[in-house]
Amino acid sequence: MLPSSPMLILRLVRLAWIILISYVLLAAPLAFAAPPTEPLNIVVTIPVLKDLTEQVGGPHVRVTSLLNGYENEHTYSPKPSDLVAVRKARLLFEVGIGLEVWVSSLVKNAGSASLRVVTTTKGIALLRDRPDRGGAAHAGEEEERGNPHVWLDPENAMTMMRHITEALIQVDPAHATEYRANQASYLRKLDQLRQDLSDRMTHLVDRRFIAHHPAWPYLARRFGFQIVGTIQPQSGSEPSALQLHGLIAKIKKERIKVVVSEIQLSQKIPDLLAKETGARVVVLTTLTGGLPNTETYIDMLRYNVLQLTNALDGSSGR
Repeated sequence: MLPSSPMLILRLVRLAWIILISYVLLAAPLAFAAPPTEPLNIVVTIPVLKDLTEQVGGPHVRVTSLLNGYENEHTYSPKPSDLVAVRKARLLFEVGIGLEVWVSSLVKNAGSASLRVVTTTKGIALLRDRPDRGGAAHAGEEEERGNPHVWLDPENAMTMMRHITEALIQVDPAHATEYRANQASYLRKLDQLRQDLSDRMTHLVDRRFIAHHPAWPYLARRFGFQIVGTIQPQSGSEPSALQLHGLIAKIKKERIKVVVSEIQLSQKIPDLLAKETGARVVVLTTLTGGLPNTETYIDMLRYNVLQLTNALDGSSGR
C-alpha cells in the first residue's frame, strides 16, 4: 500500500534536509578554510642570494634576482624591469660591503615605503686584498671595506642565510617554524659538503694558483688554496704590459701550473698566460648558474672546489 500524500511529502522533506546537512558538513572545511596567501615578493641582487632565499622560503616566497649567473656584479647597470621588481618587493637582500654600488639609487627611485633592504653580510669578518702578496686590491670603497666576495666561503654563506631567515620571519611570522626548519636542514647539508670537500683535498701538495681578479680569498682560506698572483690590478681594469710581463716571469720561475678565471670575465688574458707559460686555465664561477651544474649554491661550491682541486692535482709532479 502506498503511503498517503502527507507522509510521502514529510519523508521527502526529511531526506532533503539530510542531503543538505551532509553537503554543508562536507563543504564546510573548504568554505571556511583560510584563503591561500600570496608568496612574498622578494628581490635579491645576485643569484646566490636567490637560491639561499628559496631554500628557506620554499613556496612562501617569489624571488627575483637582478643579476643572472653570467653578469658581472661589479659592472652591472640596473634595467627598467629591475625598478618594477623593486617596487613590488617586500624585501630586498643585498651582499653589501660596497659590492652593489647601484642599489641605493635603485631603491630611492623605486620609492617604496614598505620595502626593507637587508644586508646579509653583517657580522662577517672581512678579508683585505693584499697587493704586496701578488694580489690586487679592489677599487675605491671595496679596498677600504674589505673584499666583498664573502659568499664563496660556505661558513659565510651560512651567516647570510641566517640573516635571510630572520628577515623572512619578521615579515611573515606565520611561517616561522617552517623557515627555521628549512634553514636547519640546509645548513646541515652545506656543512656536510664543506667537510667532504675538505677531505677530498688532503692529498694536495701544490695548492698555488694565479687568480683572474680578487674573487677567491675566502674560498682559498677555507679550503687551503694559495693565491700567489692576480691578473687584474682592480675590478674592471686590465693589467699593463709590464704587469703581464711580471706575471709571466713569475709563473715560469715558480712553476705555477694553474690560472683561475671566471665565466663572468673575458678569457683573453688567462689564455695568453697559458700560451706563454704552459699553465692550465680553469674557468670557475662566482655566481650560481654561471656554468652548467652550478644552479644552486651547493652545486656551485662543489663545482668550483672540485674543478680547482682536480686541476692542481693533475699538475702535481710535472
